[in-house]
Amino acid sequence: MRIIVILFIIVILASLGSALYYMVKDRGATRRTARALTIRIALSIMLFLLLMLGFYSGLITTRI
Repeated sequence: MRIIVILFIIVILASLGSALYYMVKDRGATRRTARALTIRIALSIMLFLLLMLGFYSGLITTRI
């Protein structure tokens, strides 16, 4: 589970970086920046739901 979460975070950061690149390169002429940010939001929501599912199913536990 830890590897999946780390991969999600890496892909989210890559999407954020590509949005920054498109924003600087295209200067708002294309929709690539908005598409990259939409992908980032979708991945973030999927990661949140995956973490909730992991807590609910017992795959992720808290250490006290």
